[in-house]
Amino acid sequence: MAETEVNSVFLQQLMELGISEEKAKEALIKTGNQSSDSAALFYFSELEMLPGFEVNETFNNEYKMVLVVNMELTMGIGKIAAQVAHAALGLYQMMTEESDNWQQILRVWDDNGGKKIVLKGMSTGHLLELQEQACQQKLPNYLVQDAGRTQIAAGSHTVLAIMGEETLVDRVTGSLPLL
Repeated sequence: MAETEVNSVFLQQLMELGISEEKAKEALIKTGNQSSDSAALFYFSELEMLPGFEVNETFNNEYKMVLVVNMELTMGIGKIAAQVAHAALGLYQMMTEESDNWQQILRVWDDNGGKKIVLKGMSTGHLLELQEQACQQKLPNYLVQDAGRTQIAAGSHTVLAIMGEETLVDRVTGSLPLL
């Protein structure tokens, strides 16, 4: 087998763990293409050395998405539902386009049921404060600004979506009431 060829079965097994094809091939090559287990161990030990990524956190903890609705805005139930959906999709799409770490978080979150919680935020200022706290915790987040075609003014901040390890997300939103 040539140095750049990898066992397709091992490659598939690694990709099922959420490892990108490129990184899976690299891990197989660096471990002599002996097994998916040795390549996975290599891959995750390499990741452990990257700043801001802890393997134990990713695989042992629960992830959740929290959606915080701006309650100072006068939105009907349908409008709130649409804005919550917009925030969830916006955050999900953003995370799929970013780092392998965020993509891995999404995979683990999806595999464990995709926990989502909708909470009440007090105001636009409150949502902006929560977003700042989420950024300080290095949590992916997405803030929806409405187009202003129906019930509220254009540019209004309607819903903040935050995703991450449950204890970190709770540091930001744990005191907020359910919607």
